Amino acid sequence: MKKLYVLLFLFLPFITLAQNADSVWFVNNYIKKEVSIPMRDGVKLFTSIYQPKYQSEKHPILITRTPYSCAPYGIAYRQYWRSYMMQYVKEGYILVIQDIRGRWMSEGKFEVVRPFNPNKKTNKDIDEASDTYDSIDWMVKNIEDNNGNVGVTGISFPGFYATEAALSGHPALKAVSPQAPVTDRFFGDDDHHNGVLFLMDAFDFHVGYGFSQPRPAPTTKPAKTFDISGTDNYAWYLKMGALPNFTKVTGDSLEFWDNMMKHPNLDAWWKARDARSGFKNVKPAMLVVGGLFDAEDGYGAWNTYQALLKKSPETTSKLVMGPWYHGQWASKDGTRLGNVRFDSNTAEWFQNNIEVPWFNYYLKGKGSLDEISKATIFFSGENKWRKFKEWPPQDVTPTPIYLEENGKLSFTKSAKGQSFDTYISDPAKPVPYADQIHFNRTREYMTDDQRFAARRTDVLTFSTDTLKEDITLAGPLVADLLVSISKTDADFVVKLIDVLPEKTPRNPVTRYPMGGYQMLVRGDIMRGRYRNSFEKPEAFVPGKPTQVKFTLPDVAHTFKKGHRIMVQVQSSWFPLADRNPQQFVDIYQAKDSDFVKETINIYHDESKLILPVLK
Repeated sequence: MKKLYVLLFLFLPFITLAQNADSVWFVNNYIKKEVSIPMRDGVKLFTSIYQPKYQSEKHPILITRTPYSCAPYGIAYRQYWRSYMMQYVKEGYILVIQDIRGRWMSEGKFEVVRPFNPNKKTNKDIDEASDTYDSIDWMVKNIEDNNGNVGVTGISFPGFYATEAALSGHPALKAVSPQAPVTDRFFGDDDHHNGVLFLMDAFDFHVGYGFSQPRPAPTTKPAKTFDISGTDNYAWYLKMGALPNFTKVTGDSLEFWDNMMKHPNLDAWWKARDARSGFKNVKPAMLVVGGLFDAEDGYGAWNTYQALLKKSPETTSKLVMGPWYHGQWASKDGTRLGNVRFDSNTAEWFQNNIEVPWFNYYLKGKGSLDEISKATIFFSGENKWRKFKEWPPQDVTPTPIYLEENGKLSFTKSAKGQSFDTYISDPAKPVPYADQIHFNRTREYMTDDQRFAARRTDVLTFSTDTLKEDITLAGPLVADLLVSISKTDADFVVKLIDVLPEKTPRNPVTRYPMGGYQMLVRGDIMRGRYRNSFEKPEAFVPGKPTQVKFTLPDVAHTFKKGHRIMVQVQSSWFPLADRNPQQFVDIYQAKDSDFVKETINIYHDESKLILPVLK
């Protein structure tokens, strides 16, 4: 084994580090080590290890691999005492955080989503799974007093690395929890939805945040970023215009952005970067976690879980979905999102009743899993946790609800014959995704009031009468539209909305008027050219009625008696999603002059949502 450079730091006096009793305890009872762990190809990954001093028992290892830095570097301690991670400290876990290959203080070349390599033949054949294997192997052999049981967890991009860790095959790896894992950046993560570029998130992440900037050598300094600060994102992104204008400001240094521009359709490049591609006979137990209202990775948790069931059925897999924004389950407050309240601290409940007991069971042999169901799902609307033996539940009935004349939404198809509603979609005045003036993309838009959109002439709104009984939805939502358009391409945004009664009192915290509030329950976008194939896009025939059918992420929501169900249909969602020129051109190479107005018809009766109604 090559020489390791291990840097060992004694804890600082608690006078300089301690900010409360937990920080005092942590600093006095844990020691920090910084090591560079060699991979099979000789590259070394910088790793921080927080290890209990006491030797009265053997300790499990819990790892997070991250592209976001394992800082602080040097003698300072990571402030685990500020979060529920202190529970793991009190349980005696060895906590490990590692800079992944090519980021921060680790050597090697970084790749935004490194494809899984199922055919490793030499020591030069590496991926994130092999880096995890090599890291675990070193840890169980070199960290004193470990019990030989290893877990991996992570949120967002660290969730992707957790998924890949599960494919490593190391026998010491017993439990993995991918949380809001980056999974498929073409279909549903924060770069794309159904092939539509999520412009604001993608540009800010890769360019503004500097995530994709090259890093020639290990460093503790963040990457250089591009200043895209402002006050009004709608105006800023609209002024930037067509996508080539965005590409110009990136230069030729952002490899992943450049590749996205070269791969507008689903192809081998995208398929290789699907985190689920290696799912087969996954050995560790899996706890997949996500948020119902996660604006960044709302696709990953649902679809990682379903892929495990389908491609690795022998794996012990569990799913937890709460009413959370991105990472809210790891926060101290899971009581609300924006103006919508959940009546309890859902984050604390998850931490205390599911995550920590789950890792304790697999890594310490402590307790049981009797109270943790196959799927534990929070239902907004009724604000209750429900437990299921499977997801989606067996007792769900796919139930169509039809778009009708005069803005009606009905469970009964009318027999009046074919008619339609019309709107003009103008790329020069796209429909905003949120009402407020702001620059950074909000996380609250996932439950925001949609009354601002209902007032626009380029948004069609359909609503039921007041409900006479509760209706609960549990599972994927399907939009099935019959449309005709005047040009050759269009996008379709479909939103499912819960309309609160007019006498609903104001939100006591935000003071927002909740009477008649149109709560977004689920919304997503579909690029019409992909209606038949994401690999081979097709132009529309102007004026020809055409089916556009797509599946939105799962819903877990109860529309209460006295509320109304609403559906909105529109053709832009800006600047959340990039604008469609509404002509069949390569959007990533389009010119500003390519963007044109278009007349869109949505046909009644044939256009519907298929709701997963729970009996």
